[in-house]
Amino acid sequence: MLALALSVPALLIAFVITVTEMTEVVALVFALSADAESIRSGALGAVAGTAVVALIALASGAAIEALPHGDLLWAAAAVLAAFGVFLFRSTLKSYRRARRPGPTGPPTHHALRFAGGFSIGAVETTEAVIVLLALAAGGAGSSAVVGALAGGGILVVAAALVHERIRRIKVPTLKLGGTAMLVSFALFWGGEAYGVAWPGSDLILIPMFLVAVVLVRAAVELVLRGDPPVEPKS
Repeated sequence: MLALALSVPALLIAFVITVTEMTEVVALVFALSADAESIRSGALGAVAGTAVVALIALASGAAIEALPHGDLLWAAAAVLAAFGVFLFRSTLKSYRRARRPGPTGPPTHHALRFAGGFSIGAVETTEAVIVLLALAAGGAGSSAVVGALAGGGILVVAAALVHERIRRIKVPTLKLGGTAMLVSFALFWGGEAYGVAWPGSDLILIPMFLVAVVLVRAAVELVLRGDPPVEPKS
């Protein structure tokens, strides 16, 4: 009986928008955790941010569209930029340790990873919820919920499957990618908050990320060149 009440087009739209928006959350949670033993802090923050926006949507319906989205983007961009600075410093230490083995410094604080995850979850969920509310307003609320839950469930399973493979990547490389990703999203969201119409919308993040990888790696090499030479072991 439930299948008869579902709108397949609305369900597919909800599924696609959830996967599209929340894939960015999963990717950024991994990036936030590049200098940590576990993704728990960033993931909990993302879950909390997602839950807050979802609860607001359930409680107030279309009022979610009245949220100051621009302010949310500015805040998220600032948090990611700040975390990007911390992660760059950690990336630099990782490359330095690869050349000069020594004691490992402490990872970035749990609270900062949680705050970054919360911002990411809140921003991306807000963007998805606006579309889902539009579907609900058109009478396809059940389809929107089913599609969103299906998309979210698939992403959770996919993240669990790739988690161990991602953690096997060499630490300096993983941190380099994480730093580049945070820089890319901070620039993208900051531009959106400022009113920039990015060509290709979210797809512009791909060339942004590639450029950021090159720039961050160049910055690391530039700093390392200023280090004193490594003395050969006797």
